[in-house]
Amino acid sequence: MTSSSIRRLRAWQVMDSRGNATVSCEVLLFDGSVGVATAPSGASTGRHEAIELRDPPTVHGDRPVGLAVANVNGEIASALQGQDVNDQQGIDDQLLTLDGTEGFGRLGANATLAVSVACALASAEHQRVPLYRALLGDRAPVVLPMPMVNILSGGAHADRVLDFQDFLVVPIGASSFTEAISWCSRVRHAAVALAGEAGLGASLVADEGGLGLALGSNRAALEFLSRAIERSGLSPGAEAGIAIDVAATQFFDEGSYALTSEGRALDASGLTAELVTWCDEHPIVSLEDPLAEDDWEGWQQLTAVLGDRVQVIGDDLFVTHADRLRRGIDVRAGNAVLVKPNQRGTLSQSRQVLEQAKLADFATIVSARSGETEENWLADLAVGWDAGQIKVGSVTRSERTAKWNRLLRIESDPAVATSFAGAAALGLTR
Repeated sequence: MTSSSIRRLRAWQVMDSRGNATVSCEVLLFDGSVGVATAPSGASTGRHEAIELRDPPTVHGDRPVGLAVANVNGEIASALQGQDVNDQQGIDDQLLTLDGTEGFGRLGANATLAVSVACALASAEHQRVPLYRALLGDRAPVVLPMPMVNILSGGAHADRVLDFQDFLVVPIGASSFTEAISWCSRVRHAAVALAGEAGLGASLVADEGGLGLALGSNRAALEFLSRAIERSGLSPGAEAGIAIDVAATQFFDEGSYALTSEGRALDASGLTAELVTWCDEHPIVSLEDPLAEDDWEGWQQLTAVLGDRVQVIGDDLFVTHADRLRRGIDVRAGNAVLVKPNQRGTLSQSRQVLEQAKLADFATIVSARSGETEENWLADLAVGWDAGQIKVGSVTRSERTAKWNRLLRIESDPAVATSFAGAAALGLTR
């Protein structure tokens, strides 16, 4: 055994930001270093994601995670005790081997991710460096990511008051992370003021902190956000762009995209044509999951039309999975990937997908989930993996601001030379 060997590993059940059960894990090393991490959970999940292991529902409909916790405290703890925590790849490979299924269907990706991240944090503490520096290495530059900030929500995040899931602001003209997040906050405050003036109120806050406003149509939400940007004093298209998380899988059924809030349905060509019109009329710089998770032909057609103008992000399409991303690269479906560690179950697998995307000149965005925690390690991943972009939610609710505040702290550290990724991270300057 060495000082960086795992002495003890234990897990327990906690609550995420939606009040649902999830797994938290603590890793203790022989030198006393500790890493603690909690697995997030998604509401809008693709069917190709790694498996989140939950117990059978209780009579009250709860879904505890006792089985996943038991897997950590039993099999996983036994297998990893004595392992060198600095060997992240080896630890994550061992978790894959131990599980023996596709997508951690036996142990649970919520169990393995909590272990994987806790090990990374314990390793960083052992090295006496922040997590982002442990991931970057000694000489690599520290680049703060471009934030993508939720202003309006619908879909699975806001009781489907809109069909499209999120409307976000991207501060493409900002020169620093501090300025970027400040601008996004200004837009959200402007949106609250506009909602009040329109008699809409702003009391419904969605899962990720965005406003859940019953605006009547998806186009109305887009126009509302455009007005909020102008109201904030920012220049649309020059200083602030718009990103839309369509989450089209959520309203796709048998070849048709049902826009229930508008009482109509479109095929892939029709939805693509509508999004092209929106991009012509508004400063849209990014579209996430504009089509369903297995509508590969539709994705190819949309990317051919819009891929040189906007970021076309695959979330449900790629689910942080190397094979699905490879297919997207080969057939030119999308030009960017959302990286969500809980979609894969380990940090190593997630990072491999991010690096694979970079090699293909795809933009990369590290992303939180709708069921989050007050921990801030995701911010360190975005910096340590040099992702270029980060998507956390809005600028309210502590599970969101914890990540933004971590990035603000890194940028403000006088001992660290930092730069800001800016609009180049989206490929807008290529």
